[in-house]
Amino acid sequence: MTELKTRRAIIAACLAMEAKGINQGTSGNVSVRRGEGMLITPSALPYDQTTPEDIAWIGFDETAAGPRKPSSEWRFHLDILRARPEVGAIVHAHPPACTALAIMHRPIPAIHYMIAAAGGPDIRCAPYATYGTPELSAHAVEALQDRDACLLAHHGAIFLGPSLDRALWLAVEVEALARQYLDCLKIGEPPVLPDDEIERVREKFTNYGYGAGKGG
Repeated sequence: MTELKTRRAIIAACLAMEAKGINQGTSGNVSVRRGEGMLITPSALPYDQTTPEDIAWIGFDETAAGPRKPSSEWRFHLDILRARPEVGAIVHAHPPACTALAIMHRPIPAIHYMIAAAGGPDIRCAPYATYGTPELSAHAVEALQDRDACLLAHHGAIFLGPSLDRALWLAVEVEALARQYLDCLKIGEPPVLPDDEIERVREKFTNYGYGAGKGG
């Protein structure tokens, strides 16, 4: 994909987040690995007003280029991409159900086999730290060890993927899990699937490909 197409894809993903109900306003941000750094959404600019030229670039050496300031959350995007060479894109959003659980410091347990799409038997909740800080970045990197999604306490959630399409797909799937968990909690604490079953499903997903579980 050319750089221009990547920039356009980032804007399209941001607009899709709003259309899918997993983000609102200028909250959230999206990044894609590009060369020795990343392309990332600019700070405080409505997505429907964002042009390809507004997308910022930051190198892994933290040098920045572009007419606009990068997202205030650029640090955890950069640190995650440094730590996870297999990750090609990151979606950060404030999905309502995920954020409700994050406010309560509740990780998402294995209430449904689709949790395996995020890499393991739970989706952790990282401790709170002020947005944009090295502390928040460190918490996020730790919560994402062996996982492709995590919640951020009193904040929102992060979703990873080898591609932008995959990261956005995972964001929608995890938000569905969060809604299901909240519905279950209205009745009581739900039973969960055992770790070995989630590992079996995760292996099946690896063989099945991108849309793992959609037809299951």
